Amino acid sequence: MTQREMFNGDETSMLRPPFIASPVFKTDGGVYYFKEPSVALVSRPQVNLEAIRPFLESFPEEHGFTSYLDDPDNLPDAEAAAKFAGQLCYLSLGPRRTKNKEAERYFRNINESGHGSVYEHPGFSFLFWGVSRSLTHELVRHRAGFGFSQVSQRYASGSLLRFCMRPEFQGNKDLEENFLDDIELQYDFYHLTREKWGKILDQRLTSDVKKALGKSGLRKMKNQVARNSLPNCTEAPIYVTMNTRALRHFLHMRGSKFAETEIRALSLKLFKLVQIHLPNILRDVTTEDLPDGTSGLHLQFPKV
Repeated sequence: MTQREMFNGDETSMLRPPFIASPVFKTDGGVYYFKEPSVALVSRPQVNLEAIRPFLESFPEEHGFTSYLDDPDNLPDAEAAAKFAGQLCYLSLGPRRTKNKEAERYFRNINESGHGSVYEHPGFSFLFWGVSRSLTHELVRHRAGFGFSQVSQRYASGSLLRFCMRPEFQGNKDLEENFLDDIELQYDFYHLTREKWGKILDQRLTSDVKKALGKSGLRKMKNQVARNSLPNCTEAPIYVTMNTRALRHFLHMRGSKFAETEIRALSLKLFKLVQIHLPNILRDVTTEDLPDGTSGLHLQFPKV
């Protein structure tokens, strides 16, 4: 089966499982929290190389460019897209081109030469949950090649509040108990503040203003005041899209031994989830044990 014959989604085995989910816990007071981040691969590239046939056929037949579509060795769609983009740059599309069976050598050459622009074409979308507002503040600093959609604390119901325990707390009884007590207090204080401010608004606003605001507007006015008490460990689910070059940069920066521990744990799970789709592009990424007992990532070619 050639790459173009696989376009109709016959690669489902590559999506098992499309997530790494961590359990949710509950305090004695009924407040939910996580001990680890979770990640789901929601969308990935789907390549239809048949679409380039008219382009290949526009060249004289003796160049043999249409043979590009008959490569018997398949690549994951993301790598097929990046490889075609790279070979297009040199019009290296005929029988003498580097074939898919030599993809490892091809992508290693790209990594060694630093020509990572071809990695900007394939993109992936992920859902991160069980991640704190502290983590996402670091995450959204990644701008080039990224897109973000995050839960709004102004609109989301306060009954859905959840929290994230730091890795450093886990295994230490005192710190764990302090965390559990703290999030119960913060949860209660959030709702108390919201209730008190709601009563003030009810007295302050006229019926015409309330009608104009509607339920959504009033909820926003209450939540935006109550959220002032929420700590950095409040869960902040976020939907993230990144191209493959941006993904490599994220793994390098946030999987590093110098990275913050919570986001480093996320980067490790992200790598485990996506490496099957980028076996050659991420071949230079390895895990390493760190002195603090955790793990990190190392990229041989970080500046691609």
